[in-house]
Amino acid sequence: MPPTSKALLAEVQHNTGATRNLHFYAKGETIPLMSQGLWRVCQGLAQLSTLYPTGEEALLGWVGPSMCFGLWLTNLQTYRATATSDVYLMWYSMVEIEASPQLGHELLPQMVRRLRQMESILAIAGQRRVEDRLYQLLLLLQQDFGQPVVEGTRLSIRLTHQDIANAICTTRVTVTRMLGKLQQQGLISRDGDRHLILNKDVFASTSDLFGCNPQGV
Repeated sequence: MPPTSKALLAEVQHNTGATRNLHFYAKGETIPLMSQGLWRVCQGLAQLSTLYPTGEEALLGWVGPSMCFGLWLTNLQTYRATATSDVYLMWYSMVEIEASPQLGHELLPQMVRRLRQMESILAIAGQRRVEDRLYQLLLLLQQDFGQPVVEGTRLSIRLTHQDIANAICTTRVTVTRMLGKLQQQGLISRDGDRHLILNKDVFASTSDLFGCNPQGV
């Protein structure tokens, strides 16, 4: 592990033929953002958010391996990226993206993934019942960051109760209470690393994000 996140860990050969540096940021660090380019996640996870004038934080989504983020993709004046795990990133300038159809073709599907995720978060936040918002957020996380296990689906992303509260527009206390209830009912559980596991009979992998809401959730 490098002594500082500012260290350049390695030089990697991209399939465009360009040699570039791999950047490391430790869990909890703020990732610097520049306007004329994009970060692409190679390993780890980052959380995107904005700040209201009141100082409250609003969650915008998460980016995992292969996904892209940067100021070029937003119109918000306040935009923040935070490493939610140790994260490795590559930087692409807009000049090289525009000059390489191959690179643009490679990055486009990842931009679409971010667009779909943001639309889902927006739709989730608009639901009236907080229970529905939580259930649909768990479905979204399962869809984007789920790993199949015997009990159901393990979320590779590990969020605090405050992170979840920010995502579904409620309080941390409410999230703690609802997750505790779901765990008591056997609808969710946690593994040894405190990652959530969603019950396979309740959170079916084939469920539409805004399909039927199983009874009891």
